[in-house]
Amino acid sequence: MNVLMFLGGVLFMVVVIAISIALHEVGHLIPAKKFGLRVPQYMIGFGKTIFSFKRGETEYGLKALPLGGYISMVGMYPPRPATEAGKQKKPGFFNKIFGQMVDDARSQANENVQSSDEGRLFYQLPIYKRVIIMLGGPFVNLLLGFLLIGVVITGFGVPTTTTTVSEVYQCIASAENADATECTAKDTEAPAYAAGLLPGDTITSVNGTAVAHDAWYELTGVIRDHPGQSIALTYTRGGVEQQTTLKPYLTERPVLDDQGYPVTDENGTMKTAQVGFVGMSSQVENIAQPVTEVPSVVGNQLLTIGNVILHLPQRMVDVAQAAFGTEERDPNGPVSIVGVGRIAGEINAHEGIAMGDKIASLLSLAGGLNLALFAFNLIPLLPLDGGHVIGALYEGVKRTVARIFGRKNVAPVDTIKLLPLTYVVAAAMLLMGGLLIYADIFKPISIF
Repeated sequence: MNVLMFLGGVLFMVVVIAISIALHEVGHLIPAKKFGLRVPQYMIGFGKTIFSFKRGETEYGLKALPLGGYISMVGMYPPRPATEAGKQKKPGFFNKIFGQMVDDARSQANENVQSSDEGRLFYQLPIYKRVIIMLGGPFVNLLLGFLLIGVVITGFGVPTTTTTVSEVYQCIASAENADATECTAKDTEAPAYAAGLLPGDTITSVNGTAVAHDAWYELTGVIRDHPGQSIALTYTRGGVEQQTTLKPYLTERPVLDDQGYPVTDENGTMKTAQVGFVGMSSQVENIAQPVTEVPSVVGNQLLTIGNVILHLPQRMVDVAQAAFGTEERDPNGPVSIVGVGRIAGEINAHEGIAMGDKIASLLSLAGGLNLALFAFNLIPLLPLDGGHVIGALYEGVKRTVARIFGRKNVAPVDTIKLLPLTYVVAAAMLLMGGLLIYADIFKPISIF
């Protein structure tokens, strides 16, 4: 059963990836058609065509390997300038080295251009239309990310530390008895145990001030700030409201941030402070969040993804060191499609996770994948969408400057001349993808 559940999680992510990429291409297709651009093909996958059909000017089809997709748009690149075609100028260094490569790529890209396409070629469209077409794909992934993550946090909820007590410690171990598993006469009785609190009790107010069910750190903040002072608690047990008092014990505990995570110094050492401690822990529950929380959650994820992309070279070095060395993989580092599928399979196969939590985790993983597709495609390098956007914006700046100085007949920006750099970027992407796949197979990220 575990194997079947694992395969089910992997299959889920394969379907999610295929749908996400298919809808990404729809994001390009719709504005392209809206602006009158002819789109000869919309294909899901690569390799041999399994089936296809034609509607209007576009052939729609499915190919053998459905982990990708593309649309072909006519006139992506302008024709070669007449002065170059007639070789009236002495070829420069670039043309000597890469001229034939660029000409071949230009011919292949424009082989579908027909005489009736004049005026509706991609490079002839206004700048803003080109930008909208190229941003349409990433925008769809952003919407999918918002939708999936929104469903998770508003429908399934977010794991939240609550004011319901999960465990009460009988004592605070002395320095001489720090490693013991049972309390001794030398140990100090824990304040929460002495106050009569039990697992399952839900604290509702502290010193007469009501605390929300998800305000555990607000409660513990009062406890930490009042060592040696009596604190009045109101709690419910079995639906009955009760009251008690406790006096926090002064002890050294980790310094926590606003989210309850330990704070470290510049050397990575955990900071500690003398604070109040009562010896109880919180029960974690999934609590649904309002829709207004979705943008902040998505924003935090995008910041994390952006940080990974910004430091991608160093991240890939770390992956290589982990893959071929003894270091552990960074759980917040980059992963390949294989890694995403493996994580989904492990989540789905884990017997200790409730079905609702599995569904929420898989949907959250799918949402994060779409946010990663959004961010990655905005990298301003060809062949990514961001590269085409930068090319169009550069042409817009070029035309604006020309108008200011009264210049006319400004030539379109010929981004195909960046083909050598495009090949370098594509090769780097293949190399990174291969390294990540190797690492995800032989040194996968451990999530449990």
